[in-house]
Amino acid sequence: MKMTIGEVAQAINANTENFDKAKLDESLTGVCFDSRKIKAGQLFIPLVAEHDGHDYIDNAIVGGASATLWGADHVDRLPLKIPALVVDDPLAAFQSLSKYYLDKINPRVIAVTGSNGKTTTKDMIAAILSSTFNVTKTQDNFNNEIGLPYTILQMESNTEFLVAEMGMDRPGQLDFLSKLAQPDVAVITMIGEAHIEFFGTRDKIADAKMEITHGLKADGFFVYDGDEPLLRARAQQVDVVKSTFGREAVDDIFATDSKDGQYQTDFHVNLWPEIDFAIPMMGDYNVNNALAAISVGRIFRIPPEIMAQKLTKFDLTKNRTQWLVGAKGERILSDVYNSNPTAAKEVLNAYQNTSVNGRRIAVLGDMLELGTQSKAMHASLVEALDPAFIPVVYLIGSDMAALYEKLKPVYAPENLHYYQADQLEQLTTDLQAELSANDEVLLKASHGLRLENVVAKLVK
Repeated sequence: MKMTIGEVAQAINANTENFDKAKLDESLTGVCFDSRKIKAGQLFIPLVAEHDGHDYIDNAIVGGASATLWGADHVDRLPLKIPALVVDDPLAAFQSLSKYYLDKINPRVIAVTGSNGKTTTKDMIAAILSSTFNVTKTQDNFNNEIGLPYTILQMESNTEFLVAEMGMDRPGQLDFLSKLAQPDVAVITMIGEAHIEFFGTRDKIADAKMEITHGLKADGFFVYDGDEPLLRARAQQVDVVKSTFGREAVDDIFATDSKDGQYQTDFHVNLWPEIDFAIPMMGDYNVNNALAAISVGRIFRIPPEIMAQKLTKFDLTKNRTQWLVGAKGERILSDVYNSNPTAAKEVLNAYQNTSVNGRRIAVLGDMLELGTQSKAMHASLVEALDPAFIPVVYLIGSDMAALYEKLKPVYAPENLHYYQADQLEQLTTDLQAELSANDEVLLKASHGLRLENVVAKLVK
């Protein structure tokens, strides 16, 4: 983002009567809402959540902030060292500024959501489109009401495509995000059980996911999992060009075969059977994410040979089925960003077929936001755990106790370990003591369990 203070003020209707023209003509180089990470020349956004961002203005100034938004209800302590653009609500002003900037740059927007696979699909789409266009994509987990505006404002002025991941944990959230971004293409990867605590049924999850089409341009495209009846039924109500992907012959794009390897998955596509496609990750389930990305590439006329080339080496966001090497030489499969029953079973099924000289060890943490069905859903993972293939299991979290009880008759006591959520350090110590150079260890949990801290200690 490159805008003057005056342009920002005009975009959000902030009063500038007390600023001289020289100050208004000063350039801003970006935005930041974390005073610990701010850089010189940026606009500070003091958000109010668990902490009040206004309380950290001095840190932001020391860090180099050139200006700040400022809530009207905080004018009694207005900063004097840098221009403060007074607004009713800093978050709303931040969102308005992003909409202004999006309209100014005017890229084509690809919006991606889904219960599983949205981050991987976003990365794949960005890789394919970057073969021909200048692309900006969502970084890390910036996929909500704060993350989307932040992503938009990271765009360079030459951005031709914005690939925006959109998350949700309540009805109406995707409606807002979609109307803010006004996508040219909306993508739904699949419908699972993620956030079922808030929605109750998969039907209601599907209704909420369909909100991503609410801001879709009239001449836009809707790309979705054609093998999901909940989406096929709802897609009929969307009056745009539609494209389906999946495994059935009725889909517009489908995989004709796939071969799951430890570090790569190979497949073919019905439209171009002569081309070998491959993705640098394990798991046949990831082929569907690639098919969604291929569907988007096809819309924008990327040659299939180029799409295949880009998918072979795309940049995958860390901690999504990411292979690492531990301090002892063990192989670590880090998939700790998020988890739900569908995703956990898929990665476990793929993991049990890896080639390993030592043992396969699984570390599984609680899957959050599953509501009243949570214990039963955790217990259902028993069907994906067999001591003949995964001989050692570590479990952590209160709801994983349900799986622990199911596994007791199956696993020897010395190979089945259970910890409360506050025993992460003990789990790490025990796991480090158990691992040897020939072993493999899978770590899978919702982000709230902080298993990335275990990964970090294993690779030291």
